[in-house]
Amino acid sequence: MKKILVPIDFSSDSINALEHAINIANKSNASLTMVYVKSNNTLSTPLYFKDLTKKEQHSPEELFNIIIEKYNDKFLTNYDYKIHEGKVFKEITNQAKYDNTDLIVMGTHGMSGFETYFIGSNAFKVVSNVNCDVITVRNGFLRTDIKNIIMPIDISSETQKKLESTVKIAKLYNAKIHVLSVSETNSEEIAKTLESTSSKICNYLSTNNILFERQSILKKGITENIINYANKTKAELISIMTEQTETSYNLWLGKYAQQMINNSPIPILSIHNNK
Repeated sequence: MKKILVPIDFSSDSINALEHAINIANKSNASLTMVYVKSNNTLSTPLYFKDLTKKEQHSPEELFNIIIEKYNDKFLTNYDYKIHEGKVFKEITNQAKYDNTDLIVMGTHGMSGFETYFIGSNAFKVVSNVNCDVITVRNGFLRTDIKNIIMPIDISSETQKKLESTVKIAKLYNAKIHVLSVSETNSEEIAKTLESTSSKICNYLSTNNILFERQSILKKGITENIINYANKTKAELISIMTEQTETSYNLWLGKYAQQMINNSPIPILSIHNNK
């Protein structure tokens, strides 16, 4: 992991995402780029900055300078910022492609420039239009260290593609991976396939000296079950695929990934199938 990108709209939500990104960048010695997509040259001072400045309006450059001044001691690697104009998700996607970004860390809600783009289904536009991994952080999730990662698996062949990216994050933090077999049916055939896939994954984790735990939930309500399990284990991250080849038993087609991104209070690591 060499390059991390953080969309910034100067809301507290995007600043929270920035703090998570700084932590990951410092752990991995990656450079960090902040990106703002503007609609005008000045902004009403966001609530987050009310205690830091007395001005009612600022240019994006002024607000970035305030961020840099506040977080300068926390940046242990190279960092910069970019200012674009246009549609937010397209500009973020283009910047990620131009920089050959390895990871995007972004908030799911915000204000000003991102208000209509990063709420609900539109957050998924960024996730589904980039080829790099994306961590989405919901407002209010403040834990930046990662000790427990939930990795749900289904019976599709693509489900194991999330393993490499999940292991990279686990190694950075010496985190435990919870291999969670999930299905909305407990048929013997599906249970047997999940058992086989889970065993292969756990053998790989053991060989690579990754802490892991194994569990299965075979009942209806996939999204809710995963989130409940993540809350129960005090997880800091859930890793999913954004899309897979369509089969009757697939769990991570667009609508399921979108449900996780929109509803999970815990950060989501979204891994693209084309990686």
